[in-house]
Amino acid sequence: MVKAFIHGLILAFGLIIPLGAQNIFVFNQGSVQKRFINTLPVVLTASLCDTLLIILAVFGISVVILGSFWIKIILMGIGVVFLLYMGWSIWNSDPATNNENRSNEAFTPLKQIAFSASVSLLNPHAILDTIGVIGTSSLNYTGSEKIMFTAACIIVSWIWFLGLSVAGRIVGHLDTEGRLLRLINKLSAILIWGVAVYIAGQLYYTF
Repeated sequence: MVKAFIHGLILAFGLIIPLGAQNIFVFNQGSVQKRFINTLPVVLTASLCDTLLIILAVFGISVVILGSFWIKIILMGIGVVFLLYMGWSIWNSDPATNNENRSNEAFTPLKQIAFSASVSLLNPHAILDTIGVIGTSSLNYTGSEKIMFTAACIIVSWIWFLGLSVAGRIVGHLDTEGRLLRLINKLSAILIWGVAVYIAGQLYYTF
């Protein structure tokens, strides 16, 4: 069981660490929220969505869901729209030089949840990566070993998103003039738009 748990830890870290729209959004909200507790909606949503995807991948349910052509098309289309809008919102946000004004640029809890869920669940390629790597790797285990493997992947996800929000908060406090945060916002928006264009390209070639 220990081997399965360690395998899950290493595998999950390898999948979650690369820079993506989900990671960018969690970090961004950590940097602009006035209080750490205000980042909990995005942290919890991202973590719960990843937990759902991991469980679906391990039990093979997501393969059935994405086996439908039209479900994939709908997910990709909605995902592109959400990512374009999210990129626009982040690009136009202007981190202020004090905490009171900076908090006005932060997303509301409902908006955090909606955006975090969209970048987590409306990117079929992220889901397919989860299926292809975590789902396939889980086939090596059964019973308690599979449970330990799955638990390790989920634990890494929760720790990672919590750590990202903390890192964003630290950067936000150190950047008292808001210059670094403005640069991070612009780069974040560009990367998110890049993901949207990539998915749109895949959507185009699907037909």
